[in-house]
Amino acid sequence: MAEHEESSGGVPPLDEEAAWAAIVAGYGQEPADPPGARPFRPIENLLLPEEDVKPAPDPAGPASPAAPASPEPPAAAALGSSVVFAPGVGGIGGAGPRDHSLAEPDDSPEAAKDEGHFVPPEPELPEADTTSKFAWLAVVGGPVLLLLAVLFQWDMTWWLTTLGVGGFLGGFATLVARMSTDEDEDDDPGRGAVV
Repeated sequence: MAEHEESSGGVPPLDEEAAWAAIVAGYGQEPADPPGARPFRPIENLLLPEEDVKPAPDPAGPASPAAPASPEPPAAAALGSSVVFAPGVGGIGGAGPRDHSLAEPDDSPEAAKDEGHFVPPEPELPEADTTSKFAWLAVVGGPVLLLLAVLFQWDMTWWLTTLGVGGFLGGFATLVARMSTDEDEDDDPGRGAVV
């Protein structure tokens, strides 16, 4: 490691080796709590009184000797009562998420027949006209004709090649030319969502 020169202002350079040695020596140790911090208490002990907290003074003043001491201690707050819920959620008189109950099952024969059974509707396909049917026949039939000619080792005559390649190109061009164009959408499609 290169030696560092003393920085300007008369401050000696940081001893990196000593700093790394301190980090490695303290690895895995929990740091000490800051001064005045209370130790962590599990939820089971939240209702127990804290030793370092003094009880609040009685607003009515000191109890007179003639007044009898109350035999019952004040009711302890419920566990977690310091938690503030949104209006309508939990708290006193409000129903919380754990108060939800499921609906009673319906045992009627009609409900049992429809239980968990969903039949999707049949999709409605648009009617194809004669021109589209012949175009699809040419797009699929042209390459199939050429494939059959190769598999059965037919002579590749000019009319067979023209029928296969020309049928595919002609059918494809027909399908592309007949594609539906939405004339209503003259706007630029790159503008994002239009509501």
